[in-house]
Amino acid sequence: MARKRAVVLLSGGLDSATCLYWAKSRGYALEALSVHYGQRHERELRSARRLAEAAGARLHALKFSLPWLNTSSLVNKEKPLPNLPLSKIGTGGVPSTYVPGRNTIFTALGVSLADAVGAEIVVVGANALDYSGYPDCRPEFYRAFSQVARLGTKRKAIKIATPLVRKDKAAIVRMALRLGVPLKRTWSCYRGGRRPCGRCDSCKLRAKGFSQAGTEDPAL
Repeated sequence: MARKRAVVLLSGGLDSATCLYWAKSRGYALEALSVHYGQRHERELRSARRLAEAAGARLHALKFSLPWLNTSSLVNKEKPLPNLPLSKIGTGGVPSTYVPGRNTIFTALGVSLADAVGAEIVVVGANALDYSGYPDCRPEFYRAFSQVARLGTKRKAIKIATPLVRKDKAAIVRMALRLGVPLKRTWSCYRGGRRPCGRCDSCKLRAKGFSQAGTEDPAL
């Protein structure tokens, strides 16, 4: 009997790595999807490859360029990255690191891959609690996308799974530890240097999660 199959959107960061191992723990055959879209922190793609290999996932690596994405400071290196106090992250307006339609594009690619390979779920590491204020990380966005996937594919009821959407970063760290995620292989920093900068929103949220979980970050 064929194993059930899952597509996991794998950036190489803490959240997507946890989703990869969440799907693995449920017995899914793993199809990992990694996307190079011009992000300044392309080092995360190296982490995605290493994580997929460790989990026994088949990696589908895509690369594309959409000129309008350079309105985001994650793509346009001439735009400064935010440097907010931790208490201010996720408050106020949508930050400059928001990439227009990124999660819409990636989730659509995941649904397309799932439809092609016969996967029953697309697993996305979206998080609506400890996040930077992105509109496409909200639960209602993924509920709506599940309806799109149901109506627009030949496969029966492809589900969009968001196992982290209601968890804070500390809970995600604890979940990753339980699942045996090789956290040393993950990369979260927006700057993409040799070592995490410790100053960007993503580094600060990650540090908060490990601190509140009472454990050291092995990637540092």
